[in-house]
Amino acid sequence: MERIAVIDFETTGISPSSACRATEIAVVILEQGRIVDRYQSLMNAGVRVPAFIEQLTGISNAMLRTAPSAERVMNEVNAFVGITPLLAHNAAFDQKFWDFEMGRIKRTRLQNFACSLLLARRLMPTAPNHKLGTLTAHARLPHTGQAHRAMADAEMAANLLAHLASELREKHGLRELSHDLLCKLQKVPAAKVGEHLKRYQRA
Repeated sequence: MERIAVIDFETTGISPSSACRATEIAVVILEQGRIVDRYQSLMNAGVRVPAFIEQLTGISNAMLRTAPSAERVMNEVNAFVGITPLLAHNAAFDQKFWDFEMGRIKRTRLQNFACSLLLARRLMPTAPNHKLGTLTAHARLPHTGQAHRAMADAEMAANLLAHLASELREKHGLRELSHDLLCKLQKVPAAKVGEHLKRYQRA
């Protein structure tokens, strides 16, 4: 499998705005299904963390006061990721924050996001639900630490991606997995995945 950057944001809410910003980002670089590099930082965007979010993530206003600025962190992340293809669990969420925070440092995303949530819905239909923690337990993958902290979640998503890749190899006989294929596959209706992959291999 080609090099993929798996990202996870912790945030103060669900939609980015001047009042709702990222508080932490982690990036895990996956190569041939193995984690080869990591980046993680809290980020101070000058917004308050609501009490319920602090309880969920464990990230407090006090922790963010001493954290580097969001701009500095996003510049570092941008340099770290470069043009490596991106993946997140429930990517629609992380993509919004990635684009918003990148926009604030006058950068534009050049690569697509694959989504391990959409892929798991198609490739792990028997899972009780498709939350990251549930899928991790269902596939008997290692528990990587406190949920709702960016590095633990990014590592869980990376492990899940490696698991999905091995499912594609074992059940569908795929040898080479491209990020482009993942992006296409996540849009295919679950019932048609097998047929889509057969066509892909013939091509």
